[in-house]
Amino acid sequence: MSIQQPSLALVVGSGSVKCAAALGVWKVLQRENIKLDLVVGCSGGSLYAAALALGYDLAAAEEMTLSFWTGDLMSGYAFNLKAAMSGERDFNERSGLVDDAPLLGVLKQVFGERRFDETLVPLYLVATDFRTGEKVVLSQGRLADAIRASVAIPMIWPPWEVDGRLLTDGAVADPLPVDVAIKEGAHIILSLGLDLPVRARLRSFNAVQSHLNTLYTNNLLRATYAFYNLAHHAEIIPLWPNLEKNISAFDTRQFPLIIEQGQRAAEEQLPYLRRLLETPDVVG
Repeated sequence: MSIQQPSLALVVGSGSVKCAAALGVWKVLQRENIKLDLVVGCSGGSLYAAALALGYDLAAAEEMTLSFWTGDLMSGYAFNLKAAMSGERDFNERSGLVDDAPLLGVLKQVFGERRFDETLVPLYLVATDFRTGEKVVLSQGRLADAIRASVAIPMIWPPWEVDGRLLTDGAVADPLPVDVAIKEGAHIILSLGLDLPVRARLRSFNAVQSHLNTLYTNNLLRATYAFYNLAHHAEIIPLWPNLEKNISAFDTRQFPLIIEQGQRAAEEQLPYLRRLLETPDVVG
C-alpha cells in the first residue's frame, strides 16, 4: 500500500459575468498556497479556467475580465433579432444573432495561439455537440477555439467547429461538469455553481423564451450537482456565491461584488478544504 496526497480540482460552471467569481476563489487559493491539480471550465467559466490553468496572476485575470465582457460582444442583437423573427434574415444551424468578430478578436488578444499543452496544470473545457446534444470535453488544440465553442450561447453566437464537430455552449449539456474532474481522478473538487438570473418582467416573446431557458438551465445545474454529489466517492465542495442582485449577462459594473462573493464562498469552505488536504489517500 502507498500513501498519496489528494488531488484537487476546480470546476468553474457557466454563468456569463458571474463566472468572475472564480477570481475570488483564486485569491483565496493563492493566499493559502493551495495548488490545483486540474481545472475544468464550462461556457463563461472556460475563460477563467483557462486563465488559471495558464498561471495568469490576478491582475492579468482581472484585466482579461474587463477586456472580454464589453458591449461590443452584443452589437447588432436587437436589429438581427427583429430581422430573424420577421423572416427578413435567413437563420440556420450556423447562424447567430450577434456577429462573433468582436468575440474572436478578444479571444485572440487574450489567448493568442496558446494551446492546451502549454497550461501549467491539466485543463478541460466543456462544449456541446450541436447536432446530438452530447457533452464534448476539449483538452487539446488551440485554447481560443475551445473557449469559442464553449461560450457559444445558443441563438446568440454561432456554433463553432472543432475537429469536424459543430459545437455550442457547454451549458446546454452540463452547466457544472463536475463529472469531468471525477473521471480525471480528482479526489477533492471545488465546484463553482452560478445560477442564471430570473427575469422580473416578461413583456415580450424574447423575454419569455429567455426566462424559460434560465429555468431549465438552473434546474439542470442543481440536478447534475446533486447527482454527482450523491453518487460518487469524490469530495465535492459546493461554492455558491451569494449574488442576491439580479445581475445580467453583461453587467460589468458588478465585477467587484462578484469577485468578493466568490472569495467569501471559498473562505467559508476553507477549513473543510484544509482538513481534506491534510488527510492523505491510502492506495493499495
